Amino acid sequence: QVQLVESGGGLVQAGGSLRLSCAASGRTFSSYAMGWFRQAPGKEREFVAALSWTGRSTYYAGSVKGRFTISRDNAKNTVYLQMNSLKPEDTAVYYCAAHQSIAEFTTSEDMDYWGKGTLVTVSS
Repeated sequence: QVQLVESGGGLVQAGGSLRLSCAASGRTFSSYAMGWFRQAPGKEREFVAALSWTGRSTYYAGSVKGRFTISRDNAKNTVYLQMNSLKPEDTAVYYCAAHQSIAEFTTSEDMDYWGKGTLVTVSS
């Protein structure tokens, strides 16, 4: 199976940038689509971005499109989320996730694997 561990969260001012990392351990990492969800207190978990196992297809939530970029380095078993032009409404716990089908990221939260999350706080 696969274990996912997020890192890179922290406090940043509005307009700033932050890069999250998701380190994966386990077999067949490169065969999984990878993505990110986020959840703020009192709100439901929401989809943020996803990347196919080939790296050729990406999906983004409308709220982050143009500001966030998802990428992966299969040789290092790592997925990244580069976050630019951060806004206070981006404040949330960000979760890394994996599923064999990238389409599931926009239709379901039933991921094959989840990380434990990393907190991102954006001050105004």
